[in-house]
Amino acid sequence: MKTKLTELLGIEAPIIQGGMAWLGTWELASAVSEAGGLGVIGAGNMPGDLLREQIRQVKAHTKKPFGVNLMLRSPFVEECVAAVCEEKVPVITTGAGNPGKYIERFKASGAKVIPVVSAVALAKRLASVGVDAIIAEGLESGGHVGKVTTLALVPQVVDAVELPVIAAGGIADGRALIAMLALGAVGVQMGTRFVASEECIAHPAYKEALLKARDRSTVITGRTTGHPVRVIANALSRQYEKLESINAPLAEIEGLGAGSLRRAAILGDMKTGSIMVGQIAGLVNDIKPVREIITSIIKEAAVVQQRISEVKV
Repeated sequence: MKTKLTELLGIEAPIIQGGMAWLGTWELASAVSEAGGLGVIGAGNMPGDLLREQIRQVKAHTKKPFGVNLMLRSPFVEECVAAVCEEKVPVITTGAGNPGKYIERFKASGAKVIPVVSAVALAKRLASVGVDAIIAEGLESGGHVGKVTTLALVPQVVDAVELPVIAAGGIADGRALIAMLALGAVGVQMGTRFVASEECIAHPAYKEALLKARDRSTVITGRTTGHPVRVIANALSRQYEKLESINAPLAEIEGLGAGSLRRAAILGDMKTGSIMVGQIAGLVNDIKPVREIITSIIKEAAVVQQRISEVKV
């Protein structure tokens, strides 16, 4: 399937893997790139030397384009910016801030820059600083979320900027890919679907929780902190709700989440860990190789596209 996204990034399928902290490692990123999508290392709070090692591992396992997602609030952001520039990472996606002050350095290294946004105003602001495309992420996504649904956000961002727009949030199959293309997007970003892959290093208990999840299994925690997060409901999320309901001090609420993603994703703690997945989890019911995931999505998209073409209007 060819779109403006495949042309822009030199990939075969208009699918970007979400840059998930702890889970978007070289194993997953290289597999997604090898399968025709764009694999993305989730830098999260990685120090620069660890990110550099991850980048070199991806390069050793694929010659195809890949990316790095930089969390701009990371205490190691300057180290990581240096790493992606010096290693000449082809694509840089960003979150949690404005990449404007780094654009010149990114461009000098030859990278395409694609920020993740959750609101039209931010998309317009970032479009003016020289980025190459925009990822519009709706609140259905796992992890940190905004306030607008994907269905509402994507067409508004498409209308607001003269740049390619990639849709994210609540996307896991070919039906959603075609729906987002119909809204004006040039491709999609997926995270949750790739967690349930053989190549993702997520703890087996994390993957099992994802497979057992249904349409209403996720909740949003941390609204009062200004940094809401979508997770599968568990003891930790209930503790969040309790503290927020009694207006507990911000430091106490934020402290509750410290290290919680690692506890769930890597250590398999399903009670006090943060199980970050999107609302689309209810559609994810198997674990298979990344290549099969991408191939099945593209095949399903073709079937859906053909069915739509037969509709008489």
